[in-house]
Amino acid sequence: MSAPQSLLQAALNRVLARVGSGLADTAAGLAAAAQEAPTRLQEELGLFWEEVQREAERLENGEARSSAAPASAPDDPQEQIDALRARVAELARRLEREPRGPG
Repeated sequence: MSAPQSLLQAALNRVLARVGSGLADTAAGLAAAAQEAPTRLQEELGLFWEEVQREAERLENGEARSSAAPASAPDDPQEQIDALRARVAELARRLEREPRGPG
């Protein structure tokens, strides 16, 4: 193999090795996140449903708005549903932003 061909082959080998290494690192990180995700999601959903249950009990008892509820919380059921959806979306964004564990 001539010198230019050897250099080209060597460069190609190194690029493939680096890309492969990067892909392996990415795959390992994704695997770690995938293992952690169900637990984190379950915890967040558990907290969310506890809040929903407390809020439902509050509504059934006709209590005044809790201090955790925004002062401008809507009285219209559709607006309440929209506000809950917004909170769920915010929780999902927080989950995505939080740093992953080692991996």
